[in-house]
Amino acid sequence: MYGVIEVAGHQYRVKAGDIIDVEKLSGNEGDVVEIDKVLFVGGDNPQVGLPVVEGALVKAKVIRQAKGKKVLVFKRKPGMYQKRQGHRQEYTGLLITEIKDGKGASSLIDSGSKEAKKYLK
Repeated sequence: MYGVIEVAGHQYRVKAGDIIDVEKLSGNEGDVVEIDKVLFVGGDNPQVGLPVVEGALVKAKVIRQAKGKKVLVFKRKPGMYQKRQGHRQEYTGLLITEIKDGKGASSLIDSGSKEAKKYLK
């Protein structure tokens, strides 16, 4: 089973065991985040939300709070000015642990997977 979720205005296709990087969310490493903006649930019995699937839920564990690669912006007008500016976007790494479709079915992360052994202790 997989789902399409919306976090901070961006849509992500996720399944149990995926690691995704989203825009910075509040919370510390190890916290569990519940995302209820599930737009689509796919699998044996697909469901399309109008705009969200009622009762559907995605649980994720925060595995890191970090900054992305630095982006440099250089503005220049000959004889007038030069300006160099940098930006590093903050993001949150999430490990998807469970997907519920709202009708009683759910998909859990495989306890033998590499991500589960590393992050779920």
